[in-house]
Amino acid sequence: MGKFDAELIETANAIATPGKGILAADESTGTIGKRFDKISVENNRDNRRKYRQLLFETKGLGEFISGCICFEETLYEKREDGTSFIDLLKAENIIPGIKVDKGQAPIKDAAPGETSTQGIDGLAARCAEYYKHGARFAKWRAVIKIDAATGAPTQLAIDEQTRGLARYASICQENGLVPIVEPEVLMDGEHDIQLSAAVTERVWYSQIKALAEHKVLFEGIILKPNMVRSGADSKNQASMAEVAAYTLKTLQRTIPPAIPGVTFLSGGMSEEEATNALNELNRAPGKKPWNLSFSYGRALQATVLQEWKGDDSNKE
Repeated sequence: MGKFDAELIETANAIATPGKGILAADESTGTIGKRFDKISVENNRDNRRKYRQLLFETKGLGEFISGCICFEETLYEKREDGTSFIDLLKAENIIPGIKVDKGQAPIKDAAPGETSTQGIDGLAARCAEYYKHGARFAKWRAVIKIDAATGAPTQLAIDEQTRGLARYASICQENGLVPIVEPEVLMDGEHDIQLSAAVTERVWYSQIKALAEHKVLFEGIILKPNMVRSGADSKNQASMAEVAAYTLKTLQRTIPPAIPGVTFLSGGMSEEEATNALNELNRAPGKKPWNLSFSYGRALQATVLQEWKGDDSNKE
């Protein structure tokens, strides 16, 4: 047993509590700025603090949210009275998490647009510091694109991204943080659900292989993948029942039952679409040895932003 193994298993199982999911509030300064632009709110630290405080002070939030992914600024943020945002989350029995990747960079000799996630340099020291501050899990996003015209995804890109995620996961566990492993197959494009399923299976198989090679403790991780869907511009959009069936089949073929939870990203789906897709997945017939839940950002926050509009009088 490693130094943190028992704690990692306990934390991962707490995040995977049935009936709860993860609030992804880890938008970078640039990304939250784009969301604020749509509601004519200035992107400054005070407005970012007010907005995230609004989220974290939601009454009863802990009834439905087991973990919250924060951007680094948010992890160290405080309320006006000096109460830390970490303490706000803990008061609702929500486990604080932290986004640790540094974004994407092009891969030389891969297909156009294929990228590698940055952020391994100095990660161990950052994880140790985040743990001291109260974080108990981390998130690292790796994206894989589908483009039949360019041959994407190449095996080079799949290997680069899944091995990077495995290395990140290993570093996190060495420093007490449960790694959220997020190999996202993007749903941009005109591909059908059959191609999406084939690519997703390749990626998930490579991901599990890389995690095993890095001796990552499966019982101490959470998987955050895409659902298997038609490309956003496909002429043949699969039904939610088909999305559920293909996603479950791909899970069953690749994901070990030792992993306690699979928390799906919304991948551009609307609030209603993301809710319906997850509902269909949990209703679909077949073995499900993992807790199947959500790790949603926009699909939990879109309406909140529209109702808030930067005005604190709109809180209630």
